[in-house]
Amino acid sequence: MKVALGGTFDPVHDGHRALFERAFHLGDVTIGLTSDELAAKTRNSDRHIRPFETRKRDLVDEVESYADEYDRTYEVRELTEPTGIATEPQFEALVVSPETETGGKRINEIRRDRGHEPLEIEIVPHVHAADGDIVSSTRIVRGEIDQHGNVTPNSDGRPKRQ
Repeated sequence: MKVALGGTFDPVHDGHRALFERAFHLGDVTIGLTSDELAAKTRNSDRHIRPFETRKRDLVDEVESYADEYDRTYEVRELTEPTGIATEPQFEALVVSPETETGGKRINEIRRDRGHEPLEIEIVPHVHAADGDIVSSTRIVRGEIDQHGNVTPNSDGRPKRQ
């Protein structure tokens, strides 16, 4: 099966790892990594996003182990538009998180309009941090949690919050 997934992946965390796990379980994976321009348009403007090449290097380092474990191939491609690569006819499945499920449905509408079969949409549940909130790159960048969802304490031992 040819599987697509996409995102900014800055930084990679356990929520992303759950997406990778499902994608590589299903088949060969193409990961759309948002371009710097698209990341700037779709993210909160007060949050710094690392450059594409840095994010790509870290992403490749991360997904190689999944490709090896599942004996799958993978490719990382640049996304320049929100619907990205998943509208291309070769894909059969799209792995999404709960907040991107609507985007997956929109991609299937575009595919139908183009005469392509709809994708099987695989929704991977959120991974929760130790404090019960979801693990997210924004929370990591803010210093609230680490990549595994462990709460990051201040010097006085209280969780860091902004």
